Amino acid sequence: MASSLNPPLPPTLPPPSSNQNPTPPPPLLLLPRRQLLNRIGLLTSAPFLSSTAIAKPASAKEIEVGSYLPPSPTDPSFVLFKASQKDTPALRAGNVQPYQFVLPPSWKQTRVANILSGNYCQPKCAEPWVEVKFEDERQGRVQVVASPLIRLTNKLTATIEEIGSPEDLIASLGPFVTGNSYDPEELLLASVEKNGDQTYYKYELETPYALTGAHNLAKATAKGSTVVLFVVSASEKQWQNSRKTLQAIVDSFHL
Repeated sequence: MASSLNPPLPPTLPPPSSNQNPTPPPPLLLLPRRQLLNRIGLLTSAPFLSSTAIAKPASAKEIEVGSYLPPSPTDPSFVLFKASQKDTPALRAGNVQPYQFVLPPSWKQTRVANILSGNYCQPKCAEPWVEVKFEDERQGRVQVVASPLIRLTNKLTATIEEIGSPEDLIASLGPFVTGNSYDPEELLLASVEKNGDQTYYKYELETPYALTGAHNLAKATAKGSTVVLFVVSASEKQWQNSRKTLQAIVDSFHL
């Protein structure tokens, strides 16, 4: 009877010794300031955690993209990623138009947590979601973020010009570039680019306090009921070593 009332601990956890007196972790209010800020940062910035720190679905290929993507027709030193319906829930639902961009062959796709992918809210998401992510530890990382128009305008469909100026748009979507907050003083450059009938807003930001990196490039456009934001992020070291490559990546993005 005693053994049924006190079942043994799982084999992976050794039973505590009689003199063991584990000390509980200190409450947040007693932590040193730096540790407290780190904990708060981890809690409040969960959507922007690195791919190794969040749950991962099995769809992403954590191998070099050069092993399965075709060379870019415009520059064979890059490979071409063309998104299709099999890649994301929003593409399958028709909420995002297929997009494409180039990457160096050494980059790897990282997995997007289900809660960030929009899978739970398609086809009518009220908040932005992450489509795909790629990275290279030596050069930087990219992600595609999609935002429903209802978050930016009361129109069901709109061009990016109808939503507002480049400065208006980045003020709304800047936190999805930096991973935490957006300060207009961090915006170094905003420009407008035309590609056929599609208009794109392009940005360069110097973001020393951003979770995504000290340097960010972004490119945004609107089609249908969605704004698509392409973000290229780098640390100071990555930026110094790979600036031209990162600029080529963001320049290549289009629907």
